[in-house]
Amino acid sequence: MIRSNHYEAAFEGYLQWHRLCYVAVNETRRSFVDDEKVKNLDFIVHGDGGGRLLIDVKGRRFPAGPSGKPRQVWECWTEKQDVEALLCWQEKFGPSFRALFVFSYLLNTDAEISEVPGDLWTWRGKRYVFRAIGATDYQRFMRRRSPKWETVCLRSKTFRRLARPFHFYTQDYFADEIPF
Repeated sequence: MIRSNHYEAAFEGYLQWHRLCYVAVNETRRSFVDDEKVKNLDFIVHGDGGGRLLIDVKGRRFPAGPSGKPRQVWECWTEKQDVEALLCWQEKFGPSFRALFVFSYLLNTDAEISEVPGDLWTWRGKRYVFRAIGATDYQRFMRRRSPKWETVCLRSKTFRRLARPFHFYTQDYFADEIPF
């Protein structure tokens, strides 16, 4: 976790407020898994219902795009390396842990949102929404976004179908129960 990152700090505030047991992982150095350097995750969380979660927070804005031409899109892109690293951590921690991407959306103060698709959270005067998706599901449906930047994403329709409010995962029921 990088405490100067307001998306991650807002998520940590959410964890504290909801009295969830967590460890914020120091990201200043890469960790080793076997002999390979692996990108660190941001949080290890033990949910109030028993869910054991390995979390990588991704900060995005809603609406997306430039302020002059905002798009009502919930951006869900990440680097391919992030997917691989999170799945590596899930394998090492074992089957009782679930790796998640938590998309922390900073809401534009003027954004009109008829239905907030996640956990709405106000932190230091700013509004955020937290949407989560399992890394395994993300990998299954990801597609290349940018070969140059090595980024991947999900189609908007797929993301809306698979992503859940973060609190869904703290209760120990998981998205792989969703029919495809």
